[in-house]
Amino acid sequence: GHVICSRQVFPEVQLIMKFRHSILFALAAWFLVPISAFSVTADDQFLAARDAARAGDKVKLERLASALQGYELEGYVDYWRLLLDLKETDPATVGAFLERNQNTYVAEKLRIDWLRQVGKQQRWAEFDADYARLAQPEQSLACYALQSRLARGDASALDDALPLWLALLEPPEPCYPVLEALIVEKRVLANAVWARIRSQFEANKIAAAMYSMNYLPASQTPDKKVAQSIADKPLPWLIRLPGDFSGNRLQRELAVLAIQRIARNDPRMAAEQLQRISGSLQAGEKGWAWTQIGRQAAQGHLPEAMAWYRQAGDAPLSDDAAEWKVRAALRAQDWGAVRSTIEKMPPALAEQSAWVYWLGRAYRAGGRLAEADALFARIAGQPDFYGNLASDDLGRPITTPPKAAPPSKAELAQTRANPGVQRALAFFRLNLRSEGVREWNFALRGMSDRELLAASEIALRADIYDRAIAAADRTRQEHDYSLRYLAPFGDQVRPAAREQALDDAWVYGLMRQESRFITSARSHVGASGLMQLMPATAKWVAGKIGLKDFNQARVNDTEINLLLGTSYMRLVLESLDNHPVLASAAYNAGPGRARKWRAEAPLEGAIYTETIPFSETRDYVKKVMSNSVYYSALFDGKPQTLKSRLGVIAPRTGGEAKGDDLP
Repeated sequence: GHVICSRQVFPEVQLIMKFRHSILFALAAWFLVPISAFSVTADDQFLAARDAARAGDKVKLERLASALQGYELEGYVDYWRLLLDLKETDPATVGAFLERNQNTYVAEKLRIDWLRQVGKQQRWAEFDADYARLAQPEQSLACYALQSRLARGDASALDDALPLWLALLEPPEPCYPVLEALIVEKRVLANAVWARIRSQFEANKIAAAMYSMNYLPASQTPDKKVAQSIADKPLPWLIRLPGDFSGNRLQRELAVLAIQRIARNDPRMAAEQLQRISGSLQAGEKGWAWTQIGRQAAQGHLPEAMAWYRQAGDAPLSDDAAEWKVRAALRAQDWGAVRSTIEKMPPALAEQSAWVYWLGRAYRAGGRLAEADALFARIAGQPDFYGNLASDDLGRPITTPPKAAPPSKAELAQTRANPGVQRALAFFRLNLRSEGVREWNFALRGMSDRELLAASEIALRADIYDRAIAAADRTRQEHDYSLRYLAPFGDQVRPAAREQALDDAWVYGLMRQESRFITSARSHVGASGLMQLMPATAKWVAGKIGLKDFNQARVNDTEINLLLGTSYMRLVLESLDNHPVLASAAYNAGPGRARKWRAEAPLEGAIYTETIPFSETRDYVKKVMSNSVYYSALFDGKPQTLKSRLGVIAPRTGGEAKGDDLP
């Protein structure tokens, strides 16, 4: 019976066994197939080589390097191989690599790494030979070059090093021997050391200031704990000072540093304390302290700012303090102070377009019309905030320049054949954006306008919008503003803007500044997508508009990002007098701050923008508003003015609570 039963089931078992054997046979055959038969591409091998280099796996890197010979990014593989053994690499090997890859970004990168290495080892002959070939030396290498000159006994090196004393407030390591040579050779004495320490306090480089105190004469060197107390808890230390310390320079210098630290949080308290101790201070010390109080008050929009600046008398102003004195004067409508402060600026600062423009406005306010127009003419036509304002003041409507002829097939082919462009496109294909951006920017150097326009078109066709803009932005004579001010995603952006009753030129102006139209963009603080939405803001807006099934993973979806971003723009705009300047500031820094920065009286939109306390937000609003002018000119085909968009900012009265729940 058992035999009959077994025979009845055996065919089924046999079938199963045959199936299993066939699977095992197939798997065995699969594992015997050579690796080249799989779909492992050169791109895959390059990424594996990159991982091996990062892990320090020399064996794996060497194996992959042999497989990547002739690959378009082979130079990077060779670079990684050298970098892993750079300390032991002989100059001839480095020289051969530089020769093989000359005029490339990766060669420049290795040259910098090599110079750092030989500079650190003080191999000056080798350093000097390669340093001269650098296109743009970084500061650490410039200091190694000075060290080399000092080692050769070149006395003029100290003359070239002297300007660094106040310019390099937080220097890279190679600069310290150069700065210390100034001390040893007595080119810098105690007064200059204190000036450096003050500048470091002003720039909030406290650790660097503590280090600089080591350069002081023994009689003027503060105890480390005392110095730290002044940085961390200046008011208690200042209150404990004796009634008269006029004969003690160390106490006087520390006292004004304490005043500076107090002013950062409470300019009024700092002014009160400075008045209390002023009898113990010398004129220069008091003057500097008042400039610090005035500067902090100006940034905080306190009405006393100009009075405190006046208390400083003729005390020299740092660049930062001078800029904030002009801004305080603008808010106070004190055009005389605007004029006199800019006229006293160092030439390099005064020639910046911001101060050329505001000096022109001060001249115009004083009736010096011809001089004002001459200043406006210097910057009018520049495609930026101040160039736009100057054009407006000269009565020249803002238009886009004549559109250059599109690149020909031959021009596109020639630019596409540029090895740097090819390497950049390869990096973008591999989703290595940072490397692609660096290669792209290096490739653009020295390009003609025609080549730049071709590069822009190539990037556009590859949907690399930020690099298309970067190339078009560099043209000097022939321009295509439809490339410089790209408007992609039109079938999604325009309906989203219309749905929220927003000006699409403003929406595009903001997006261009936020993300350069990179849908996967992510900022260092976590903002995401085309409209760079913070997670908390995205969640709040989704709840406000009743978006169902929302989760953070959807924020980078273009349609969702645009819906949330334009909805937030509308909500912010409605809560801030429907004013795009305020709303732009709010988009970057928050509605509460945008409201707080208004004045007690109506304020010209350009002055509101100029006096935004945060440098990032100030720059952001300028660019968004200037962008919107050009987008409007492109969309409408009509001349524009920036001032009409900037308008007037209503005073800080009434309705302050409106929209307070906005993130």
